[in-house]
Amino acid sequence: MESVSAGAGEAPRRTRGARAQRREAGSNPGVPYIVRNIPTYDILGEESLARIERTADRILAEVGIEFRDDAVALDHWRRAGARIDGVRVTFEPGMLKEIVSSAPRQFTQHARNPARSVEIGGNNVVFSPAYGSPFVMDLDKGRRYGTIEDFRNLVKLAQSSPWLHHSGGTICEPVDVPVNKRHLDMVYSHIKYSDRAFMGSITAEERAEDSIEMARILFGADFVDRNCVILGNVNVNSPLVWDGTMTKSLRAYARANQAAVIVPFILGGAMGPVTNAGAIAQSYAETLAGCALTQLERKGTPVIFGNFLSSMSLRSGSPTFGTPEPAIGSMVVGQLARRLGLPLRCAGNFSNAKRPDAQAMQEGVMSMLSAVHCGANFILHSAGFVDGLLAMSYEKFVIDTDFCGALHSYLAGVVVDDNTLAMDAFLEVGPGSHFLGCDHTMRNYQTAFWDSALSDNEPFEKWFEQGETDMALRANRFWKKTLAEYQAPPLDVAIDEALMDFVARRKNGMPDAWY
Repeated sequence: MESVSAGAGEAPRRTRGARAQRREAGSNPGVPYIVRNIPTYDILGEESLARIERTADRILAEVGIEFRDDAVALDHWRRAGARIDGVRVTFEPGMLKEIVSSAPRQFTQHARNPARSVEIGGNNVVFSPAYGSPFVMDLDKGRRYGTIEDFRNLVKLAQSSPWLHHSGGTICEPVDVPVNKRHLDMVYSHIKYSDRAFMGSITAEERAEDSIEMARILFGADFVDRNCVILGNVNVNSPLVWDGTMTKSLRAYARANQAAVIVPFILGGAMGPVTNAGAIAQSYAETLAGCALTQLERKGTPVIFGNFLSSMSLRSGSPTFGTPEPAIGSMVVGQLARRLGLPLRCAGNFSNAKRPDAQAMQEGVMSMLSAVHCGANFILHSAGFVDGLLAMSYEKFVIDTDFCGALHSYLAGVVVDDNTLAMDAFLEVGPGSHFLGCDHTMRNYQTAFWDSALSDNEPFEKWFEQGETDMALRANRFWKKTLAEYQAPPLDVAIDEALMDFVARRKNGMPDAWY
């Protein structure tokens, strides 16, 4: 027993050293994306799925969708055989499914570091930060409008996490930069401070084109024409309206062979029915129309079938996030996307909490697990989402990326082989002893369990003596340490100069606009 006890004493010391190394932000580059090893969770049978699809067909055929302020989009629909009445377009059942059949089931989004390119579709899962918040918050400064400094900080935190796979897009709105120019600074920041794949602007056609042109400077025009290197997240103006700002940006990405992420935001009871099945049918119709438009612009261009279901408080009218009805609805959306054969963006780490507290994690885990189980391939809003997406929290950002680390292990499933069955360990240890110091444990201890960088697993007395810190305070210290130690990935000097020149010329070519 003495030899076992000596080994047992050694194992924790080695483990603590290995864990300390893994906790160093960014020291572990992680995997470029997850290949899921657990099945998706299908909750509806064929009859129910077919009824939802038939209802969507009726919405498209009998009610239709308005395409406003985009004559080119209407021309596309006219040539495809849709019925046009002013700006309202109606579609024969099955028409849109046939059109989207030309879109790829899976595609690569290339990163400037080829080792960090991501595969979107199939059994692959890509975690990306939250998107679009005008405010940021932290424990020190509270809630405030986001700035370009905050934006850069959040790109750096994303780059430093081994558990995220994508740099994201508008991680926060840098409101200290003019509206018509901030997209240039945001795309440049993604390129400069991250070597992962990223998203571009969609707030105007020319801003989408600027984003794509910066990608051409980075990758080369020919490469961009043949490969996806940038995503554009475009939203339906639910219910049943596609406005010209979005369709023109959608078409800009599609004609450049870049992937648009087509996403309706359905707030049940406001922009859609309060009942799940009706909201799902509506979102299916709206998304399918957007996906089809990309194929009419350029056949075969990649596109992501997106969805954002949400509920509301019917007493106050306030949006609610991280609630069970949208979460279970996401399961159905996943089934529908798989029937279409399109990559899926769905759900994320949603919360209406106003700080990184128990509500934030309860709601976030509810919605994030729905994304994992519904089969989402590209999970936007994986980190930082609070206050109903009005704010990006520094502390919640790193808490959420820590949770993403746990999901890496969860999605890996259970490996069954000679090593994991551990028969040699049973033979060595025998009855009545313990496994801590045996050879099998020594071989596997560094990789056996996921290890949180933020959770406190020490005895109560030690936790008490060290200041009784909670998760939010530990997260506050963690993101500050991460930024202090951050080092930008190398970027070719000539490319950097060309990007800065492009940004300067575009900014000098137009007056500031603040709305």
